[in-house]
Amino acid sequence: MRHDPTRRAFLQQVAALGCSAAASPFLTPIAMASAPGENRLVVIVLRGAMDGLDVLRPTGDAHFAALRPSLSEGGTPLGNGFFALHPVLSDLAPLWQAGELAFVPATSTPYRDKRSHFDGQDLLEAGTPDDDAARARDGWLNRTLTLLPGVTARTAFAVGRERMRILDGTAPMTHWSPGTELDLSPQARLLLDYLYGQDPLFSEAGLTALEMGMASGMMEDQGGPAGEVLARYLGEQLRGETRIASLSLSGFDTHVQQARRLRPALRNLQTTILTLRAELGAIWARTTVLAMTEFGRTARENGTGGTDHGTGGAMLLAGGALKGGRVLGGWPGLSEAALYDGRDLMPLSDVRAYAAWALRDMYGLRVSDLTRTVFPGLDMGDNPGLLL
Repeated sequence: MRHDPTRRAFLQQVAALGCSAAASPFLTPIAMASAPGENRLVVIVLRGAMDGLDVLRPTGDAHFAALRPSLSEGGTPLGNGFFALHPVLSDLAPLWQAGELAFVPATSTPYRDKRSHFDGQDLLEAGTPDDDAARARDGWLNRTLTLLPGVTARTAFAVGRERMRILDGTAPMTHWSPGTELDLSPQARLLLDYLYGQDPLFSEAGLTALEMGMASGMMEDQGGPAGEVLARYLGEQLRGETRIASLSLSGFDTHVQQARRLRPALRNLQTTILTLRAELGAIWARTTVLAMTEFGRTARENGTGGTDHGTGGAMLLAGGALKGGRVLGGWPGLSEAALYDGRDLMPLSDVRAYAAWALRDMYGLRVSDLTRTVFPGLDMGDNPGLLL
């Protein structure tokens, strides 16, 4: 493998991206597994700490505009008018009207205060309490597979040298990496051509980006709709034997100029969901999509028009199986006294509980198994009735 100056410069740029490689925009890992039944589950990890207060804007909160003078205007009103959808996500409004879109504001994992992308993402994918995340060697989706009868795992598929932790574990999975010989479908070849074909520099250096295990889905800055390519590929698999899939999208680390920098990431998320819906056709009625992030961002915008690492965030749910058109879980308020540590949106719920209830309703898993095996020590609370 050559190491010429051009290639070294490229890799130096890769290493310098964002505040950590956890938010780098060069590769989206995909993992899939087959499971019994006809229900489909897609989990999207939104890397970089998506700002839930910008995605689902609490315009009805009297303190919102003062905290965010440049990040509070516009949007599509939802429900009773208290919340508004970010303007870039306006094409999702028909899903809201059809009951195929829902949100959980003020939610988080158990992760607190340290605000590291890597640690936060590890905790999100491991699904364990904060103190146990570093010791966990598997992910919560893989532990789910161990509880399902008749799992064949014909496809447990990851793109990149480093597996997505969320589906890593004892349940069988296939891992694709450079040099592996697979009988790839036309959609799979299209995906790889897309990843490596943008320009000669990226074509050569992309293999090393894979070796470094860089996680991302934001190829939009490189000139194309990554969400559409990925969702078409996933749609092909989900129309076949695959029942559970996970992918990651990044570009959500918005410390500066958030009004501009968040837009590509949200367009990519919107495109991913809408393309999945179109590709799955009638199967969409049996599909649930859970989009979650490692933590939220500060309630106040900073001096550069961005937001910094925070605590409470938001979860997005979509799918034809969803009982949507709702904002779930309550609202803590944005007054000074209501903020977590005087700076962040106060989390009212554990994002793992919503994932657990979705798994329970989709696969009939027992609450005791979910709280002992899939999400150890989790208090699931009351059933929010996510699915039809």
